[in-house]
Amino acid sequence: MNKVFAALTLSAALAASGAAFAQQADGAKAGQPAPGKHQRISADDRAALTDARIAGLKAGLKLNADQEKLWPGVEKALRDAAQARAERMAKFKEERKEAREEGKKGDFVERLRRGADMATERATEMRKLADAVDPLYKTLDDGQKRRLGMLLRASVPHGMDHHKHGKRH
Repeated sequence: MNKVFAALTLSAALAASGAAFAQQADGAKAGQPAPGKHQRISADDRAALTDARIAGLKAGLKLNADQEKLWPGVEKALRDAAQARAERMAKFKEERKEAREEGKKGDFVERLRRGADMATERATEMRKLADAVDPLYKTLDDGQKRRLGMLLRASVPHGMDHHKHGKRH
């Protein structure tokens, strides 16, 4: 069950992040990536992707009437996690930009501490999400639980789970 919660959290994180699309360079063909350039995803795009992923998850689960009553808490937790991730990443990018402008490189220990802080924030979000999902998860039948896993794996872009080999546990 912990893997399901972790996967659900990953889904929420992905909902916030959206996809990075390559930016068209001068003289580049339409739709072709410009080397080293990525288009920034707008807040509206991020919200639309979050809406679509959450709607897809709900539709794929085919909730019954009793389960529908539990969905609003799950949806709120997913949206909160997506928003928290977006805010965390914006803060990280701003700090990185400021450090670059000031010529700071940041030492190894500082990076470790920043990584630990971000991991703590993610852990807090995961716990909130797990707490919100738990009542619904307990009502899912085996087919819904199986689809939940498939839907969450389908939302992971190719390569993000490259470290996993063989049979999933």
